[in-house]
Amino acid sequence: MSHSPERKEKDCLNCGTITQGRFCHVCGQENVVPKESFWGMVTHFFNDITHFDGKFFTSMRWLITKPGMLSLEYVNGRRAKYLHPIRMYVFTSAVFFIIFFSIFSAEQIGMRGIQDDTLGDAGQTVSTAAFQNAKTPEDSLAIARVLGLTSNNEKDTTLAGPKVRVTMGKAARKHRTIASYDSAQRALPSSERDNWLETQLNRRGISLEQKYGNNRRALWKDLFDTFVHSLPYMLFVSLPLYALILKMLYFRRKQYYFADHAIFLIHLYVFTFILMLIFFLVQRIDDAYPLGAWNFMKAALFIAGIYYAYRAMKNFYGQGTGKTILKFILFNLLCFFSLLLLFTVFLIFTFYRL
Repeated sequence: MSHSPERKEKDCLNCGTITQGRFCHVCGQENVVPKESFWGMVTHFFNDITHFDGKFFTSMRWLITKPGMLSLEYVNGRRAKYLHPIRMYVFTSAVFFIIFFSIFSAEQIGMRGIQDDTLGDAGQTVSTAAFQNAKTPEDSLAIARVLGLTSNNEKDTTLAGPKVRVTMGKAARKHRTIASYDSAQRALPSSERDNWLETQLNRRGISLEQKYGNNRRALWKDLFDTFVHSLPYMLFVSLPLYALILKMLYFRRKQYYFADHAIFLIHLYVFTFILMLIFFLVQRIDDAYPLGAWNFMKAALFIAGIYYAYRAMKNFYGQGTGKTILKFILFNLLCFFSLLLLFTVFLIFTFYRL
């Protein structure tokens, strides 16, 4: 509510409805004098900030001290004094990933051990020039034999020879350009050529070889950075997937809609963000002042996260201990395998974004 004086006229300036009080019962706009002083704007700003903070801290207190109860309050319609789950998720995830991206880099996961290749560009120059001079498929095959790209046991392009399997790494080393790779593939019998998936991977590997050359450190750093910055999107995609898993596990609880499962997961995600931020802080302290006690504290945080998720599920869905433990184990197993799938998909997507 603002501190501006109420209008004497009772027609809502937003929708024209005749109001019965200070607020319009149709659109909800406050029926106050539209002209606002500068001090009124400042006061309104601070009132909104403190209102947000009040709801935020109330919600956080319930979230941390009463696992699952904040979600239960929301689905039961008691929402006025709590921050909306979406706003809470956006705020905490933004803080989490800002800190996460500032902490983790390629060097901190062992990239220092990756050395650049020492091979020169002579092989690339010879290979490219040789294949550009090929006039027929037979010429391409002969050049490939000389450069060691195919087996010398093949006597003719029309005869079936040993099957050639070129992995992405080998293709990038042997074929310095996509043109040379395609030419060598065309020279092989159709039964000897790479399939569609192998072809796409090999072409992409050659493109990365052309882009990064011998600088393997730059390749892995860009791959890691691009993948890490896709983690918020992966979490966003995982939310409806995990909600579907909960919907299947609690298919007999008809009172819970799909959105209710999503609300429960949002609050669980928010708590996980907070717990991981504490874990990062402990890890930083451990790096600066290594003590055995920090390892116990990190283990305690891990156990606390597992116990919190179990208690939240038990309180929210209201089932007994045995059923909750069984469904908790099944839920985590299904989430683990689905996360592996998402991880693989996003890693491949990252590979093609470089």
